[in-house]
Amino acid sequence: MMLIHKNNSNTLIIVLHEIYGINKHIKQVCKELSKRKYDIIVPNLLNDRIMFRYDQEQIAYSYFINKIGFEIAMKQIEEILYSVRSNYKKIYVLGYSIGATLAWLCSQTGLCDLVVGFYGSRIRENIAIVPQCPTLLFFPTEEKSFDVDDLIMQLSEINNISVKKLSGKHGFADQFSKNYNNKSLLIASKEILLFVKSVSA
Repeated sequence: MMLIHKNNSNTLIIVLHEIYGINKHIKQVCKELSKRKYDIIVPNLLNDRIMFRYDQEQIAYSYFINKIGFEIAMKQIEEILYSVRSNYKKIYVLGYSIGATLAWLCSQTGLCDLVVGFYGSRIRENIAIVPQCPTLLFFPTEEKSFDVDDLIMQLSEINNISVKKLSGKHGFADQFSKNYNNKSLLIASKEILLFVKSVSA
């Protein structure tokens, strides 16, 4: 089941969830975006699974990697992009964690106009990608699985990318996460508004 908000906008935002699925955080993000009168689509990348709890992180990660995988998830997203492309003047992709890595993969398709990703740790395994649209990536100051500064340095050499490092840990933009950092989310929200304005100008 996809989550859809229709506001008769000429701009669509495709929101890509984390390993947990379409949870409270994703629904809250969509609610806020809907207030701005964007059309929104959230594909359920977990197929028949509704969602996982935060305390099921390892199970959720294992489920995504072993039962879904980036290739199948990407195919699902591309099908949506192809089916809606002619209906909208602009299509933006916003992703969180694994969803951010998928958003990063979307940036090279030529099917979207802007990409924003929060803490996409697996981007480091897809560093050869050259975005075809303006791309804004946010990373926390602390990551367990990789060196944030090293990845930012690599990304800064690629065209069409803006990278920001904000105080906190993985999940800082999720108010339902134990790693939520209100100050960093506010900074990120302002950066996104400026980014969208600069791209739309």
